[in-house]
Amino acid sequence: MAAEDEVRQASDRFYAALSRMCNGDSGPMMALWSHGADVTALHPLGERGEGWEQVRPQFEQVGAIASSGQVRLREQLIRVGTDLAYEVGVEEGEITLAGEKVAINQRATNIYRLEGGEWKMVHHHSDLSPAMNDRLSRLQPPQ
Repeated sequence: MAAEDEVRQASDRFYAALSRMCNGDSGPMMALWSHGADVTALHPLGERGEGWEQVRPQFEQVGAIASSGQVRLREQLIRVGTDLAYEVGVEEGEITLAGEKVAINQRATNIYRLEGGEWKMVHHHSDLSPAMNDRLSRLQPPQ
């Protein structure tokens, strides 16, 4: 199988796991990521995670309050090197956060690394989501 097809399959698994997280199940996300100290994520909520120990809980937190949602990637562009690959596109869909539907429409970049013959996610970056941030700010008590 061509490397680009392998990366496309890794991407399909990532967006299936992201949709599962949007339905309250962050478990499938854990197997897709490299678990090293060098992984990073810039989430639509504005948080930056550095290292698997920071990235993992961010997905778990969203999964804990999410239900009834899905995310797709459109306008996908994949570029593959020897052991690194990236894709860019536009994430779209919706997520229900603590009972309120929020639209998803943001640019995204994903970086994959070949580890043990498998393409693993090492970086995910998406635009900020004012709608998600607004919803979450209303869940937190005033300070």
